[in-house]
Amino acid sequence: MDFLPKELETYADNLTDAESVLLQELNRETYASVLMPRMLSGHIQGRVLSMLSKMIKPDTILEIGTFTGYSALCLAEGLSENGKLITIDINDELEKMVRHYFSKSPFNSKLEYKVGNALDLLPLIDETPDLVFIDADKENYSNYFDLILPKLRPGGFIIADNVLWSGKILMPENEMDRDTLSLHQFNLKIHADNRVENVLFPIRDGLMVIRKKD
Repeated sequence: MDFLPKELETYADNLTDAESVLLQELNRETYASVLMPRMLSGHIQGRVLSMLSKMIKPDTILEIGTFTGYSALCLAEGLSENGKLITIDINDELEKMVRHYFSKSPFNSKLEYKVGNALDLLPLIDETPDLVFIDADKENYSNYFDLILPKLRPGGFIIADNVLWSGKILMPENEMDRDTLSLHQFNLKIHADNRVENVLFPIRDGLMVIRKKD
């Protein structure tokens, strides 16, 4: 994920609004005690998610892939007054940690945390989300998109993380591993879908921002 010179990353980091104290604490604990801590969105990407959410002012956010809850807390900053965020994760081992940090957040009453397989849970969700964040198993990105798009309100947004996959997305297709190929195929699928418009931002590990046409 180190696409920019370290000096530029530091410059951008220093001139981006700081995380809240709670997010700083969650960031530290994730890196100290959780396997694969790079899955955490982190400072700059977290501020990007917060900014996009504040621009959209969603009534309903749907997140697929909670991890330790950092991105959910960032996205919740932009919720409307009576809005709510539904987040889904299959890893029950992190549930206690996630619920602990959610309980300390000013957005706790707006957060609905579901543990289970998103492919099973998504069809059961009746809400019409304004904003969706996908950051789960890469092989199912296309499946998540297919399940989500009919539910998404016209003009609503989907943000998909890790779509550059540490640059491996540039490998020849016959050399790609399963996750890389799945992400590449997802990117091509989104770009060719005339129901949406998209921009691929080279932020951190790549954010695909998708808008459902009105």
